[in-house]
Amino acid sequence: MNRRAAALCGAAAVVAGMITAVPAGASPAPAAPAVPAAGPTWKKCGTKNYPTLQCASLKVPLDHTNPQGRKITLALSRVPHTSKKAYQGPLLVNPGGPGGSGLTLAGFVAASLPKNVAAQYDVIGFDPRGVGASRPALNCRPGHFKPVRPDSLPTTPALEEANLDRVEAFAKACATKYGDLLPYIDTVSAVQDMDAIRGALGARKINYFGYSYGTYLGAVYAKLHPGRVRRMVLDSVVDPTGVWYDDNIAQDYAFNSRHRAFMAWVAKHDATYGLGTDPERIEAAWYAMRAALAKKPADGTVGASELEDTFSPGAYFNGYWPYLADAFAAYVKTKNDDPLVEAYESFGAVDTAGDNGYSVYTSVQCRDAGWPRDWDEWRHDNWNVYKKAPFMTWSNAWYNAPCAFWPTDSAEPVDVSNDAVPPVLLFQATDDAATPYEGGVTVHHLLGGSSLVVEEGGGNHGVTLSGNTCLDKHLAAYLTDGRVPRGNGEADAVCAKLPDPKPLTAKADTGTASRGATLHGLIGFRG
Repeated sequence: MNRRAAALCGAAAVVAGMITAVPAGASPAPAAPAVPAAGPTWKKCGTKNYPTLQCASLKVPLDHTNPQGRKITLALSRVPHTSKKAYQGPLLVNPGGPGGSGLTLAGFVAASLPKNVAAQYDVIGFDPRGVGASRPALNCRPGHFKPVRPDSLPTTPALEEANLDRVEAFAKACATKYGDLLPYIDTVSAVQDMDAIRGALGARKINYFGYSYGTYLGAVYAKLHPGRVRRMVLDSVVDPTGVWYDDNIAQDYAFNSRHRAFMAWVAKHDATYGLGTDPERIEAAWYAMRAALAKKPADGTVGASELEDTFSPGAYFNGYWPYLADAFAAYVKTKNDDPLVEAYESFGAVDTAGDNGYSVYTSVQCRDAGWPRDWDEWRHDNWNVYKKAPFMTWSNAWYNAPCAFWPTDSAEPVDVSNDAVPPVLLFQATDDAATPYEGGVTVHHLLGGSSLVVEEGGGNHGVTLSGNTCLDKHLAAYLTDGRVPRGNGEADAVCAKLPDPKPLTAKADTGTASRGATLHGLIGFRG
């Protein structure tokens, strides 16, 4: 993806002095709406970190085409605006997934934006249908990720069959427990829920801020309700032309590149880790560790599949690299697997909330778009990808494989191309693995008038409000008065990436690292 640098430079050179405002008629500042009688009843639910957080619930139709039919309940959160002079309406936030809980994200966004900006918005979080505190909440097969799972690499018919049995069992369990719900757990239904939230808040239009899958959710909302969008921020952008099978294939190559960037970082810090200065030899040692754990899991818990679960978060956020490198080095150099088990428990283990998130993830992705139903096609495609990108290919395949056996029909993906919305502000890192760079460029072209801000050389997934002041200045300007940068290259503005982390033995910027870790804990993985 470094080939992007030349194209981006043209944009960076002309950004200065090229800030434009959203046309006044496109996004008028709404007057503070009167909350209708049927609106949410807000109650205090503050935490130590977010003391002003409030919570409420909202009933919506399970099937929005039958508004008088069965109702489900959405869990909402809010940090209310405090400005007495300027109120810009609700700002709905979503962390991605699908399957991510957004309740705490409202507190994080309100606390992380400049105070004078956050004061102008009611920051609204929500658990999408099926998620978290919303009811009903899905948990198709509790303990689906309980260790030790079969090796994800299906090198024998027995291993392939064992993995197929797992994913078929998951799909069957979802059908048995939630067959009446699954036709309505999808992106379009979640979008209609968002519009129901807008209506319940008494707002003519919403502002929206979504990360990861939340960018697709926002783009679909803009397509279905263009006249109800005031401002929209999309960070780490899903390629809507590949949902979802092709997007997951594209991820595999990007994850592999990001894993190799981690290997290069370990090599750079040989004085700390003692694994050598050659990234390729270090990578070979990692795969040797994987092979050893496939035969003898660490502490009877971390096998080959669990190792992938442990290290894949490092492809989302490099703030985890020092912890992963410590565990890697301890295992390779001294056969001490205690740090590895600890890293698995911190980054890879799936709890009940993770089971819920995965249940919604599969339900949405399998319903949203068509997937191959012939396993031979999956086998052929993934072995071909594995030859070039071995790190996460088969792990990613099995994660999504329930869609080959899903009990519902698949819908058609939404064409999100749109010239009817105010300028949308996009943020994208060039080396993002979970939502590769091309997705941001594609959506930039599909959303007329949008503006693309790029973090050059950045590899983290979710880049705003995590310590990059250049990115955050663009975000704050947009949320303040609609200003977006305008350039003449592939990007409208380019920001340098944050410095890579330092080993744990070195002095680190704990403030930035903490902020980034908090955000990535909320966004989660596979998001």
